[in-house]
Amino acid sequence: MGRSRRTLPEELLLLALDPATGTTAQPQSLDLGLAGAQLVELALAGRIAPDGDRIAVVVPRPTGDPTLDCALELLRRRGAPVRAVHWIGGPRLGLRQTYLSHLERCGMVHAVAGQMCGVLPTTRYQATDTEISREIRARLDSAIRTGVPPDPRTAALAALAHAVGLGKHLYPGNEGRSSRSRLRDLIRHDPMGGLVAHAVMDVQNGAAAQPRRSSAPAGRQAPGGRGAPEPARGVPAQPHRGSMARAAAH
Repeated sequence: MGRSRRTLPEELLLLALDPATGTTAQPQSLDLGLAGAQLVELALAGRIAPDGDRIAVVVPRPTGDPTLDCALELLRRRGAPVRAVHWIGGPRLGLRQTYLSHLERCGMVHAVAGQMCGVLPTTRYQATDTEISREIRARLDSAIRTGVPPDPRTAALAALAHAVGLGKHLYPGNEGRSSRSRLRDLIRHDPMGGLVAHAVMDVQNGAAAQPRRSSAPAGRQAPGGRGAPEPARGVPAQPHRGSMARAAAH
């Protein structure tokens, strides 16, 4: 793949990075979003493809990105298509830190050591080129403002940003309500991004661990906990089942 193009996990993490505090918004759900972003990036690279609500490896050839290739190899070892909700819901301790370290090695962020309460060591991350973060944000803003269907990469980024709850971080307050609504609606412009975004929301809502109920109306989102993102209009929620798959960690 080379380094001429940023990957979706990198873009999602830079979008979540607060330039004022050096911390990431929505840290609990961001790991899920990064795992989902890996799937979308692999699909854009032609390595995997959706098979209903499952993910199938179609070209096992490495991409050249070590973190993505780790995820691709784990998917290949499954030997059969895996449900997106199971993959994203699998244990992946430290995926956010993996990508922060990855961005640091690539020179896109730098770590700033500090202390909490004068005792506990902390690490914050600052973008080394704020123009990159502005360009990523501008793509979302343009898609929201113009209403023109975005390219698949931007549509998937919007879907993932909504799924992990970045809407209130990017477009806060009452004045951002309409932008958050349009961000949510961008989910329908990319089928793979929509599938993955719904899987991320399902995992957050605990739906991945629940048996599928045949009596539930088609297309309805499982009830979520406090603060869960609203489901996007016009895209059916994905079926739910039980076991979890282990995902990629570099």
